[in-house]
Amino acid sequence: MVFSLGFIVEQLGGELHGDSGLVIEGLAPLESANCGQLSFLSNPKYQSQLASSKAGCVIVSTQMREVALLRGACIVSDQPYLYFARLTQLWKKSRVQTDRPLRHPSAVIDPQAFVHPSARIGALCVIERGARIGADTELKSRVTVGEDCVIGARCLLHPGVVIGADGFGFAPNAGAWEKIEQLGAVQIGDDVEIGANTCIDRGALQDTVISDGVKLDNLIQIGHNVHIGKHTAMAGCVGVAGSATIGAHCTIGGAANILGHLELGDGVNISVASVVTRSILKPGHYTGIFPIDDNASWEKNAASLKQLHGLRARVRSLEDKLKASSIAGQIGAQ
Repeated sequence: MVFSLGFIVEQLGGELHGDSGLVIEGLAPLESANCGQLSFLSNPKYQSQLASSKAGCVIVSTQMREVALLRGACIVSDQPYLYFARLTQLWKKSRVQTDRPLRHPSAVIDPQAFVHPSARIGALCVIERGARIGADTELKSRVTVGEDCVIGARCLLHPGVVIGADGFGFAPNAGAWEKIEQLGAVQIGDDVEIGANTCIDRGALQDTVISDGVKLDNLIQIGHNVHIGKHTAMAGCVGVAGSATIGAHCTIGGAANILGHLELGDGVNISVASVVTRSILKPGHYTGIFPIDDNASWEKNAASLKQLHGLRARVRSLEDKLKASSIAGQIGAQ
């Protein structure tokens, strides 16, 4: 499968500088692309790679146009990374698809579940009673959708995803644990993508909710009764404890943890490996990571941190004494 630069610009727009008939055989990173491949530059800090790239053409921003022209052919776009994303979609859509059934014969679908005729169900999937799968949604292999859970239209669930397992709820009883039955379900909106082996627990009473456009990476745990707002994205290994509420257009870095019953407002961005221990309502970028160090230094710093509360009390006491002494001096001077 090959495209000409002219065809690409005709389909996706952009400002072409170079031979419209140049044939592109594939997509590749700047550092490894050859003369038959197309690449992109979205971050100016990789400008040095642009000059040395052997790519047949490069997608660049308006600001990088002149630098790119010194190298060769380019497509100029206001948003080169978005242009590249749409190019990958065009490339995949144009691949020859082998005929395969919409429902793999090994999939197990309860008679009381509803699967839209256009949905694609992969090998060894399980869809339980009362579950609903929307139009043009695709479940890759080994996806499990628990009873009464709803998945909207145009969603993509990667292998091993589990929707609607029981939330983690137990009441203490004389040194043992009494199970709290999880009576809610999971509601997933439209255009949601969920990475491999991610688990979303059903609610205890009310449903767990994943809103339209949410993107979840691999190996994420979403606890019961969590609510995630529209177009929020989470990287791999994030953990969200039960009953947390996360707003729209948030980003959560890989391996971050959000404690239960907290609220993140719209537009909150959490750095990788941070632990969110309080609600954050103001949009912005937040980080809670203790810097890595050699173990001996880390232990000394950790020991010092344990003393901060006492040091704070001592400093306040000294401040009060200095303030009292200053006032007494002023009175004496009068």
